[in-house]
Amino acid sequence: MEVTRCMISFILTSLLLFFIAHLSLAPSTARNDRSYRNLAARDGLPSAVFAEIRPKFAYFISGSKGDLRRIQRTLLSLYHPSNFYLLHLDREASAAERFQLSEFVAGVEIFARADNVRIVGKPNLVTYRGPTMLANTLHGMSMLLRVRSWDWFINLSASDYPLITQDDLISAFEDMPRNLNFIEHTSNLGWKVNKRVKPIIIDPGLYELEKSEILWLPKQRSMPTAFRLFTGSAWMVLSRSFVEYCLLGWDNLPRTLLMYYTNFVSSPEGYFQTLICNSKEFKNSTVNHDLHYIAWDNPPRQHPLYLGVKDHRKLIYSHAPFARKFMVDDPELDKIDREMLHRHKGKFTYGGWCNPDGERENPCSTFVAGNGTMLRPGPGSRRLKALLTRLISRRSIQNSQCK
Repeated sequence: MEVTRCMISFILTSLLLFFIAHLSLAPSTARNDRSYRNLAARDGLPSAVFAEIRPKFAYFISGSKGDLRRIQRTLLSLYHPSNFYLLHLDREASAAERFQLSEFVAGVEIFARADNVRIVGKPNLVTYRGPTMLANTLHGMSMLLRVRSWDWFINLSASDYPLITQDDLISAFEDMPRNLNFIEHTSNLGWKVNKRVKPIIIDPGLYELEKSEILWLPKQRSMPTAFRLFTGSAWMVLSRSFVEYCLLGWDNLPRTLLMYYTNFVSSPEGYFQTLICNSKEFKNSTVNHDLHYIAWDNPPRQHPLYLGVKDHRKLIYSHAPFARKFMVDDPELDKIDREMLHRHKGKFTYGGWCNPDGERENPCSTFVAGNGTMLRPGPGSRRLKALLTRLISRRSIQNSQCK
């Protein structure tokens, strides 16, 4: 009997210890809020594993006719071996421009070694007032999901430009929960009710080879009752999990909204906002900021104002990692290169991955294996961290989520 009691006591004690250990190791939402960097340091992870913990970004950079040089410059300013880059020159661009872009990418040795720069082979026709821009963004998302593991999707146009280095961006995002979606949104539609919601349009770009104006139908529609409409910026930083939901849609909401926004003016300014804010799973993952500095007319028009040297201090004090839009080779871009990116003309933005023993004015011309694990963040990282800290503070994030 004594032996039996001892065995029963041993088994019960073992089960209790198992459940205690299991509960302590179980994932929780609190763990998502902890610093990945601190977790790596605590667990003594080697640098290779530490690099895997660091966030990775998937960029979709789109341009049109005459944007070849801008896409090349933006790519060089944004490049990091750990990220992934998908480039798109739409169908309005000439075959010669697309060929030159292919030659440019193929001619950069680092791109080939890192295998992280691709070009959309079959270009899409994009009419910026219709749904073709939305279709183009979803196409970019689907291609990026197939090629590599990454944490956040960022869509940019050729007229966008970074205000911080990629080392700054990666460093600032190390402490961010990977489920956050930085997407400007509001349910206060204002003038957009009559100018965006009620009109019904048809975009010939969906079925024709040549770009033409959208067609306006004489009848108008009422406000939807099956879902609540939101609007905001077409430029976003979206989590991988939400991107997967946009494309795979384990409920029918993504497809229903996609059909609704097919006949909607400027659908990229509403589709993703309405989808995320009507989704039970993702509506509490939003941060109401697109991480861009953009200057608008009052009231805002179809396109924002062009930025220049006069806006330089505003760009810095915005703490944003990106800005738009800029004219081709605007002097402000050279100023950003010199003072914020420390980038030489026609070269990569300097980062920890570059070879410190390389050329003085082009240390990133060669790639040393293992250097991708190193970061050299600067003032841009501190500015962005300050912005992110403010945006995800408890009061701020509760007040900014889908209202």
